[in-house]
Amino acid sequence: MKGKKPVITTEYAGSDRVEPSPRERVLKAAFAVFRKRGFSGASTLEIATRAKVSKRDLYELFGSKQAMLTACIKERAAGMRQPLELKAPVPANDAAVAATLAEFGTSVLRTASHPDVLTVHRLAIAESDRAPEIARTLDRNGREANHAALTDWLAQAQGLMGAGDPAAMAAQFLAILWGGGLLIQLLLRVREPPSEEEIKSRAQAATRALLALYAPARAVA
Repeated sequence: MKGKKPVITTEYAGSDRVEPSPRERVLKAAFAVFRKRGFSGASTLEIATRAKVSKRDLYELFGSKQAMLTACIKERAAGMRQPLELKAPVPANDAAVAATLAEFGTSVLRTASHPDVLTVHRLAIAESDRAPEIARTLDRNGREANHAALTDWLAQAQGLMGAGDPAAMAAQFLAILWGGGLLIQLLLRVREPPSEEEIKSRAQAATRALLALYAPARAVA
């Protein structure tokens, strides 16, 4: 029986549209202003105006501009984890291993290269001295979550690949995927986000490299 097609979602989980609460409106407005003007240049008056709430209501909800930034980043960090969770079954053959790795790599790059995700990283870096817990939350739900998901899946695929430590294999795959300092270049805005063609090419290259490093031993006739 053929295995089911691997499922790796690439968009934030959604639900039926409902009227946003004042808190949701403030967070959406705050993120837009932080993204446009940075933390220091963001005005609570502009945030309140965009959110259609009074400044009094805004401070009752969050207390400070710093608290708004923390809530914005934590909310988006939590949303970054789900799209990158591997929900694939145990691979049935070599082709299934390669297909799932390539799809996972594509999902990682596509999500991490999104302008909103890059903005979250820049804001977390800018505030890491004053609020290090923000950066830790982002790292747990981004880099660490990707590594853990891939490690768990590679452990299931061991019979179809050469022997190796799944955690080390996952680290190697992600390092090859981001090769050339891509993430740093994106955060510094010294290059444009990768095209869909480049994303797929990088994912396929990382897949080929990992499978070459951990090729299964062949029985000697």
